Amino acid sequence: QVQLVESGGGLVQAGDSLRLSCAASGRTTGTWPMGWFRQAPGKEREYVGMMTWSDGIAYYADSVKGRFTISRDNAKNMMYLQMSSLKPEDTAVYSCAAASAYRGLVVLETRYDYWGQGTQVTVSA
Repeated sequence: QVQLVESGGGLVQAGDSLRLSCAASGRTTGTWPMGWFRQAPGKEREYVGMMTWSDGIAYYADSVKGRFTISRDNAKNMMYLQMSSLKPEDTAVYSCAAASAYRGLVVLETRYDYWGQGTQVTVSA
């Protein structure tokens, strides 16, 4: 079993930056694709981005490309989401997830089988 715990959320103003962390425990997730998703009030959960293990490349949704950066520290079983130039529409609960049965680019949330509880990010105008 794997437990994922997000931290770092909060209330910020538009244009600010924030870094979210995702700590994995229970077993190593070093070879698994890991992703970030978010869910705004009244909306479906949406893909934010992910990072593969095999080539260490991060992929992003168009809505955050150029503003968000994903990084991983496999030795520490940590993943990060650096968010900059935040907008009010970025307000959501952000969750990290791991896809134990896949490799490479994984976008579909149904392929992620481990999820954290989420951390709230609120961006005021």
